[in-house]
Amino acid sequence: MRDETAAAAPSRIQTGAVTLQTPAPSPVPVAGRERRRAAYAALDLGTNNCRLLVAEPTFSGFRVIDAFSRIVRLGEGLGTSDRLSEAAIERTVEALRICRSKMEARGVQRAKIIATEACRLAVNGAAFVERVRRGVGLDLEIVDRQTEAYLAVTGCAALADPLAESVIIFDIGGGSTEIAWLDGAAANPSTDPTLRIRAWDSLPVGVVTLAERHGGAEVTRRMFEGMVEEVAEKLSAFAIRAAAAATAPNFHLLGTSGTVTTIAAMHLRLARYERRRVDGLWMSDDAVSTAIDDLLDTRLEQRADNPCIGRDRADLVLAGCAILEAIRRAFPSERLRIADRGLREGLLMNMMREDGVWNRKAVR
Repeated sequence: MRDETAAAAPSRIQTGAVTLQTPAPSPVPVAGRERRRAAYAALDLGTNNCRLLVAEPTFSGFRVIDAFSRIVRLGEGLGTSDRLSEAAIERTVEALRICRSKMEARGVQRAKIIATEACRLAVNGAAFVERVRRGVGLDLEIVDRQTEAYLAVTGCAALADPLAESVIIFDIGGGSTEIAWLDGAAANPSTDPTLRIRAWDSLPVGVVTLAERHGGAEVTRRMFEGMVEEVAEKLSAFAIRAAAAATAPNFHLLGTSGTVTTIAAMHLRLARYERRRVDGLWMSDDAVSTAIDDLLDTRLEQRADNPCIGRDRADLVLAGCAILEAIRRAFPSERLRIADRGLREGLLMNMMREDGVWNRKAVR
């Protein structure tokens, strides 16, 4: 971050291969002079959601100054087709235009904008990326599965128990599920957590694809077991490689996704979703089982009316529970920690670490 004392001129958002013209941020007075505080943006375009975070660095992390999230279901139909549909593309492009406007309004100077499983799988994924570049002015990067897994770890590893010598971190997405084994206790909170990754995998199954194959509206317990078995089969190779994880002292699971945050909200019996109460929550194994059982006893209309689930996710949440259940059976643990954070936070941390912002006394 540079000190800027001249009159504000148009700045540019760095997005990898391209840059975007955007108005300069308002000067912020610091120690009797004016300097511009850098704003960073991270956008995660998944199979189901489009999520944006805009943040400023602080002494030990970052402060979120704007956010956006919308369910776009970009990967709708990919379970039976190999193409992104025109309806899904139009929904997504509309959401991306909103994201660009927010970045411009906040004077973002550096951004990372990624697309994941839906664009990886679709035969027209590259054409969609080009359409976004030309029509919206954003440069989407389709990241590989390892990058996605490492970003999930970077984004939520701070919630791992510092005394745990082994942690299984997982991110249940719309089209894929990333899972990683962190081996050894954290030596220093500021150390890159990906250095502790002993094994990782990206399972080609997520809440959208699983619900499309098995049905997500009315899910019987027999249907639920069928989903769990499918995920368990895809998880088996990783479960063998990481079998020693669950035997380490203070082992626990750490999950991020709409699935686990919903489970937490159900456990807390929240009338409306409250991130501050969910992010970092510890749940016992019995509490997780009870929350899943309660959801299995609900009908689609009940889930849609629950403000912590909503109509857009009512047909997906039980598929997510099946993925969670398969992970719990492979890695039994008395504790699950809930993270309402993930890829976007990982992107922000990486950009700020690359820029050395925490090595500079100028951060406020």
